[in-house]
Formats: sequence, structure tokens, C-alpha cells
Amino acid sequence: MILTVTPNPSLDRTYEVPALDRGEVLRATAERMDPGGKGVNVSRAVAAAGRRTVAVLPLGGAPGALVAELLAEQSIEVAPVPVAGATRSNIALAEPDGTLTKINAPGPELTAVESESLLSTIRTHAGAAAWIACCGSLPRGLAPEWYAELVARAHRAGARIALDTSGPSLLAALRERPDVVKPNAEELAQAVGRPLATVGDAVKAAEELRTFGAGSVLASLGADGQLLVSEAGTYFGSAAVAAVRSNVGAGDASLAGFLAAGGEGPDALASAVAHGAAAVQLPGSVMPSPADLDPSAVTVTADVPLDRPLTEPAS
Repeated sequence: MILTVTPNPSLDRTYEVPALDRGEVLRATAERMDPGGKGVNVSRAVAAAGRRTVAVLPLGGAPGALVAELLAEQSIEVAPVPVAGATRSNIALAEPDGTLTKINAPGPELTAVESESLLSTIRTHAGAAAWIACCGSLPRGLAPEWYAELVARAHRAGARIALDTSGPSLLAALRERPDVVKPNAEELAQAVGRPLATVGDAVKAAEELRTFGAGSVLASLGADGQLLVSEAGTYFGSAAVAAVRSNVGAGDASLAGFLAAGGEGPDALASAVAHGAAAVQLPGSVMPSPADLDPSAVTVTADVPLDRPLTEPAS
């Protein structure tokens, strides 16, 4: 079982529009509504692969009830933590060329009691989990050190932790030695405080995160591929993609694929790349099923192209 933790979940509405024209009435050609949040997306991808997952998340108001309902429809077990504030609603506008404009609401402010209830619920389910994936930004009311406390408690319970967050929350949590961290290129550059122009720059930054406390670093480099930097070695993975439809949740699908394949080594990286490549070719934040995956399009190598420029340099 893979347990996911999403401290700031959302109800996501995605509209496909012919073009994004400011000040105009936009007529959507398609729309969909999904339960959102990075950990929620990981659970959705795990469930799509036929694996058991439990999603721990604070839920409040009518949007929170709808998130729980939508997750149940996808055979995802929900461990809700009731909160007074309403779960946030986010909007995404997707253009035909793959450009995505997102409006993310701040979400409710959690009280100290609600924060402790969230940690207690995680502890209740931790013993049955092969992995705990802790994902996304922290809501108002939770200090940057909250993830560090979660990692420490989970390790005391004997669980392995994959952490996907950024900024002060990531740096604070590294001292508790999470087993895997999953930054994208921009988050990786932010963590080490310098721009990344090449794949080699990203490798050096990932190695630095390991010196800070990360066990392994699974780094998403967007269209350029993914890196896995661990004690066992460094690997680079990429996949051919016919057309990008939406990149919402692609990194979360990658993390789900990585953990479902064991969470270590080149085979797990290949699974991560396959899941991410499949996700960007699906609408909205739809998570890929096994039928959507194309392992033959994936290449994983220990011969990392260190001098290759990143398509979108990170700073």
C-alpha cells in the first residue's frame, strides 16, 4: 500500500480553450473536474495501476465533500481529517499547444489542533504502508518545519518517505533524511541557490541535496527527461512524446510510477519516465493507466549527458 499525504488538497476544474485572450469571453471546448493536490494525484495514479492506496488529507466544506466523493469513485481509500475551512478550488485553462494557465486558491488555514490531527491520522495508517508520499505546498497555519516533523515521526514508525515539496519546507525536512525527494528543475535550483543550465548542473545540485540529507533525488527536468541520483549511482531517463496536451500532474504520475516500481534503481526511474510521458498526453490532470504507458519509448542510461543544455534553464 502507498500512503499519500496532501496537506493542501483541492477541487480542480480544467477548461480547454482555443486561445487565452485577456478581457474576452472564453468558450471552453471541453471541461473536467478532478480531485487535486500533488499527493491526491499520486494516489490517483497508483489506483489507476491497480494498486492499493490510502489518501490522507484535510477536507472541509462542500468542495471537500466532493473531493472525497470523486476519490471514492476511483477506488481510492480516503482518510479524511475534518477541518473548519473549505477545501480550495483551483482553475486551469489549457490551450491547444499545451500552454496551461492556472489559478490556485490559497486554501484554508489549519489550526494547531487540526495539524496534530493530521499527523495522528498519518501515524495510524503508516504501519501498513510500503511508502508514504508527502506532497505539495503547506496550507496556512502549518510552519515550514511541519514536513520535517512528519518525516521524523514516519521514520520512527519504520516507514519510508518520499517528499515532493519545495522552498523552506524542503530544506527544513532534509535534516530528517527523507528517503526520496522529488524536485523539478526550478525547485532544485531554488534549493541550492544557483541557476541550472545543463543536465550536469542538475546532477551537481541533486548531489548537494544528498549531502543535505536526502537519500535519493528524483529530479524532473521537464521535456529534457528525469534524473535519479542515489547512493547506488546516477541515471538519466527520457521518453519520446508525440504531443503535449496537459502537464498538470505529470510529476505526480512520475512519482507514483517510481514508488510503484520499488522506489529505487534504474527500473523505477524507467517506470517514472513512462508514467510522466503518458500523463502529459492526457487531458487535464487525468492519471495514466497501464494501457496508456509505452515502455518502449523510454530510455534509461548511466551515461548521463552532462553537457546537454536544459531546454528551459532553471533559476
